Amino acid sequence: MSIPRWTVLRRRPWEEIPAELLVLADGSGAPEQATAVRLCWDDEALHVRFDCEDRDAWGTFQKRDDPLWQEEVVEVFLAPGEEDPVRYMEIEVSPLGVLFDAMIQNPTGLRADLTADLSWDCPGLRWEAGRGAARQDWWAELSIPWDAPEPSRLWRANFYRVERPRDGAPEFTCWSPTLTTPADFHKPARFGLLELDIA
Repeated sequence: MSIPRWTVLRRRPWEEIPAELLVLADGSGAPEQATAVRLCWDDEALHVRFDCEDRDAWGTFQKRDDPLWQEEVVEVFLAPGEEDPVRYMEIEVSPLGVLFDAMIQNPTGLRADLTADLSWDCPGLRWEAGRGAARQDWWAELSIPWDAPEPSRLWRANFYRVERPRDGAPEFTCWSPTLTTPADFHKPARFGLLELDIA
């Protein structure tokens, strides 16, 4: 299965940005509870919005860099350039608005060989989360500043959700399926390609 490509539009209202729906990490199809992701950019940052269907949004972690992936969370993995990255950001937000951010070093593309620098805090990162209008649906937004005055036109990225309903089986979803069972999000060769629309 080829990796997906996404042309990222210049910043505009979220309702004008087309959404991509996450699929199950093994590539087998759509999840029971959908997640829509929207992207746009400006001279300062990449902007990401997740809208999550959820019949039971929950979380207990309260502190930055708590292990949010053990509960419910949305995630962004991101690196500049078009090659398979060996170094990339991992940024997560829980339904409670708690943040996890780390810099990952993954020289072989295998989880067993990766290291995570939890002391790294993404400079200038802005984020928030809130309740949706229906059920316990929720949303999260991130603004991830460019690490250089002139952003790279091409980026490798993946977008994920860990959904752990207390009344059913967990769902692990991705923009670009990692094709793994059990789910493993740290597959940089499966990151999709983002291209900033500079027209």
